[in-house]
Amino acid sequence: MTSSYDYDLFVIGAGSGGVRAARVSAAHGAKVAIAEEHKVGGTCVIRGCVPKKLLVYGAHFAEDLKDARRFGWNVPDFTFDWPVLRDNVLGEVERLNRAYTDTLNNHQVEIILERATVTGPNSVKLNSGKTVTAGKILIATGAWPMVPRFPGSEHGITSNEVFHLETLPKRVVIAGGGYIANEFAGIFHEFGADVTIVNRSDTILRGYDEQVRDRLLQISMTKGIKFLFNAPFEKVEQQEDGALRVFLEGCTPIDADLLLFATGRAPHTKGLGLEDAGVALDEKGAIVVDLDNKSSVDSIYAVGDVTNRVQLTPVAIREGQAFADTIFGKKPHRVDYRCIPSAVFSHPPIAGVGYTEGEARNKFGSIKVYQSDFRPMKNVLAGRNERSLYKMICDAETDVVIGLHMIGPDAPEILQAAAVAVKAGLTKQAFDDTVALHPSMAEELVLLR
Repeated sequence: MTSSYDYDLFVIGAGSGGVRAARVSAAHGAKVAIAEEHKVGGTCVIRGCVPKKLLVYGAHFAEDLKDARRFGWNVPDFTFDWPVLRDNVLGEVERLNRAYTDTLNNHQVEIILERATVTGPNSVKLNSGKTVTAGKILIATGAWPMVPRFPGSEHGITSNEVFHLETLPKRVVIAGGGYIANEFAGIFHEFGADVTIVNRSDTILRGYDEQVRDRLLQISMTKGIKFLFNAPFEKVEQQEDGALRVFLEGCTPIDADLLLFATGRAPHTKGLGLEDAGVALDEKGAIVVDLDNKSSVDSIYAVGDVTNRVQLTPVAIREGQAFADTIFGKKPHRVDYRCIPSAVFSHPPIAGVGYTEGEARNKFGSIKVYQSDFRPMKNVLAGRNERSLYKMICDAETDVVIGLHMIGPDAPEILQAAAVAVKAGLTKQAFDDTVALHPSMAEELVLLR
C-alpha cells in the first residue's frame, strides 16, 4: 500500500487479537509482519482457555465414571494418569500453534519469532538489533499473571506454568477468587487433590450474579473444596521435602505441594518502549485507546487484553477484525461491548449475559426476576443432590429480558444461544411463546415463572 515504510502494518503479539488483525489486514492488501517472542496463538491457545478447557473435560470424567454405575455400567475402580492428559493437552497446543502459523503464512503475513519493542511512531526494534518501519503499529501483547509480593512468593506458580507440572500435587492452595481460581480448584479437586482457595476479600467471582456465585460456593464446599476469606498472605516457607508451608494472617499454617496464584492479570506493556514513543498508559499499565482502537499516537493502535477493556478472547478477535476492516478494508465499524456473554468453567459451570440482579435494580429500579431451581434429571438418577439455578431478569415496564444467569451442567453451551435473544432485546413473552424442548435442561429457560 505504501513504499515509504518496510511494512504497512507491524503487529507485536501473535495472540487471538493480533493474529486476526494481521490476517485480515493482509487479506485487504496490506504488507504485514507480526512479531511473537513465545508461540503463535497467545494466552488463549498456548496457556489459557484452550488447554484449561481440555483439563476441565478431563476432570469431569471423575464424576461421569462414578455416575455411570448408577446408569448400569460396570465401571471398575479407576485411577488417573496426569502425564497422559498433560502430554495430550500440550500436543493439542502444538497442533494449534502450527495451525495459527499456517494461517498467517497462507495470508503472506511475515512471522518474526523474536521480541519487538516500539522505538517511535513508525519504528520497531527487534531483539536481533534490526530496526524496521511501519505505517501502522498494532500492540496485541495481551495480559500477564500478577503475582503478589511477600516473603516466599517465588515458590508459587501461575496459570502459565500449571499445564507443565511434572507430577500431580496432592495438596493445592490457590490464591484468588476469580474465574481462574475457581476453575482450577474444580480441576484439581476432581483429580483427587485436597484444594484450598485463599481469598483476600470475602467474595468470589466478583461481577457475576450474587445468587449464582453463592450457589457455586455452596456446591464447591459440599464437594470438599475449602475456602478461606479475608486471609492475606504473610509468608511461604519451603520445607526440606520440597513441600510448602503457607502462612496466612489469623489462620493456621497450611501445608501444600502447590501454590497457584490466580490473582488477576495485568496488561503486558512493560519494556515495550511505549512511554518513550508517547503512548499514553493508564494507572494499570493498559494502553489507552479510543473507540477505533487508536492510542494517543495516531499511528499506534492496540487491541485485546493489553487495553484492559474486556479481557476475553472473542472480544480481542472482534477488536482485531474491526481494526483491520477500518484501517485497511475501507469498512469502518466498531465493537459493541453490550451484552457480552461470559462463563466460568467450574464444576458445575456458570454462564451469564447482561445485567445481574443487583446491577439491574440499581439501573432500572423496577425489575422482574424469574428463576428455576431444579435438580437435573441426570443428577437425580446418579444420586447427586447438586441443583442447578437459572435466572431471568426483565425490565418491569417493557418486559425486555436484560439478563440471563445460570449455573449447572452445560450452562455455557445453553447460554450462547440464549444470549442472542438478550442481545436482540426480546421480551419474556418471546420465551414463553417458544415451545419447550423436552426433556432437556435448556427447556427451563422457556418455562420460567
